[in-house]
Amino acid sequence: MKVISLLDPSICSSNLGDQIIIDSVDNIINKTFDEPLLIRIQTQDQISSNSYKYMRMSDLKIIGGTNLLSSKMNSYKQWKVNLWDSLFINDIILLGVGWWKYQQKPNFYTRVLYKVLLSNTYLHSVRDSYTEQKLKSIGIPNVVNTSCPTLWTLTEEHCSNIPRKKSDSVLVTFTEYHQNEKFDFNLVKVLSQNYQKIYFWTQQPKDYHYMQSFCGKSAIYLKPSLKALDQCLSSCDVDYIGTRLHAGIRALQHSRRALILAIDNRATEIAKDTNLPVIKRDDIDSIKHWIDSSYETKINLPIENINRWKNQF
Repeated sequence: MKVISLLDPSICSSNLGDQIIIDSVDNIINKTFDEPLLIRIQTQDQISSNSYKYMRMSDLKIIGGTNLLSSKMNSYKQWKVNLWDSLFINDIILLGVGWWKYQQKPNFYTRVLYKVLLSNTYLHSVRDSYTEQKLKSIGIPNVVNTSCPTLWTLTEEHCSNIPRKKSDSVLVTFTEYHQNEKFDFNLVKVLSQNYQKIYFWTQQPKDYHYMQSFCGKSAIYLKPSLKALDQCLSSCDVDYIGTRLHAGIRALQHSRRALILAIDNRATEIAKDTNLPVIKRDDIDSIKHWIDSSYETKINLPIENINRWKNQF
């Protein structure tokens, strides 16, 4: 039996997208290691001596998904670790981790921290070429681009079941830390003209009131839970159009037609590698064209790299 410390970004997070990521990470780990004993360690809050103890007793330490890496870990970090922590933990393995945003080369502090924390023997999995190049630029060569773990089930067979034509209803999301009233209002206007019903899912607390300022009671507001999102996607005939990357991928997992509106490097970089359906948020003409067109969803998965990561254990 394997004992694995899973560094889990969904702990102490207000972003329900982290639950979507960790759901896929859990499935991958359980299949790869035949249901190991998982000890969950938070990444988005400080860790303590208990966490050190559990990680020391684990056979493996894996950090699962999301954009936890950055170039200035001494000033901004979603992964709440520092050089003091690195005295007690090391040999951590990345699984589908990404870079926070477009940044300059990692500074000296960050280079030292990553070289101590991350395994130099196991192969690391990152979710896009940008992150792969960032790590290789600081002397961490044992890394492959596997795409995001949430995409690994979007095979050619799976995607063949995703409709090409628009549905009567649409599920929309917005992003509380990337609000743009001009673009988002125009999007709601376009969706109102093209769909009979608009559903809205709240992924973070401020999303709800922001959407209400545009739609009021004319939208159908889902409960703010992953369960509610899954119920809608499994039972309602909807397209997905929104700025939330992983809500869009969740729609694809449920074989729903989906268009993700890029607001930062995450969706843009993943789309470059995988053909994920992504359009810039301000490109209203392309959004309209996608709604009315017959669109074939075809995700290009790096199967060889995925297998290299899984087969190393």
